[in-house]
Amino acid sequence: MSRHPNSTVGGQAVIEGVMMRAPAGWAVAVRTPEGSIVTMCEELPRLSERKALARMPMVRGVLVLWESLSLGMRALTWSAEKAVGEEEEPITKWQMALSILVAIAAVAVLFIGAPLLTAKWLAGDSTLGLNIVEGVIRIIIFVGYIWAIGRSAEIKRVFQYHGAEHKTIHAFEAGDPLVTPEIQKYSPAHPRCGTSFLLLVVLASIVVFSFVPHTVGTFWLVVSRLLLIPVIAGVSYEILRASGLRSDALFGRIVAAPGLWLQKLTTGEPDDDQVEVAVASLLAALDDEAVEEVRARGDIVAGALEAYDAGCVEEPADG
Repeated sequence: MSRHPNSTVGGQAVIEGVMMRAPAGWAVAVRTPEGSIVTMCEELPRLSERKALARMPMVRGVLVLWESLSLGMRALTWSAEKAVGEEEEPITKWQMALSILVAIAAVAVLFIGAPLLTAKWLAGDSTLGLNIVEGVIRIIIFVGYIWAIGRSAEIKRVFQYHGAEHKTIHAFEAGDPLVTPEIQKYSPAHPRCGTSFLLLVVLASIVVFSFVPHTVGTFWLVVSRLLLIPVIAGVSYEILRASGLRSDALFGRIVAAPGLWLQKLTTGEPDDDQVEVAVASLLAALDDEAVEEVRARGDIVAGALEAYDAGCVEEPADG
């Protein structure tokens, strides 16, 4: 079948589940310890339809990134509560806030402070050399970190759900029936994955940081890295957006290639149960018209359809 005209579905893996973002809303589906699938969903039009600034080049990248992080944290919090079961103590807002602060501090030290200080020691007085060495070190740390966390059984399952998300989106965009044999034939990698964005951020930082002379001192170099994050995010988003519009052209394939390579680490082959959860999340995120179009293609994996027919069990908390 021809490619589905609505190719703007995205998502992320969460704990024992998948979050999906469609043009009209977003949803999370999670496999509970009892084996059932529970979903939450919320109507949420695209940012560009709600805010004029979200249609402005460079600015829109920062706004989209902020909303993606916000939705991602809400999805992770909800999935963590559902995945542990009713008998476990739920995660409090204070615990989640503390976890976020610790994560931000760790990212600042690991991906900003450590590469910069090491590069200053290695590159000497060369501004260009400093930026190139810093970028290379940041890539090594980033890839090494992903490889290391992927050794744990829990993260391996998250990466499998990541693959299930991608396979489901592939099948949806191709116009295939959403049943496991049709979905499982696709690759767990996807060219629009956020992994590509993260790599672009690292590469764009080499160019952007080159405008900051190394003579300003270590403290201001660190501050400049933090202050220029929105600029780097904006540049990276525009490059990724342009490549997405030309995904079949050479430019699009070149931009997507590093992200597809890195997805060999961040995705895994999912089992049928994980694919079922991804389909449930997609159905919950789509509007009624899109769901009817999916139904018209043929069968839908049974567990996902049951979860959809049961409806979203609760609305997400305000975040």
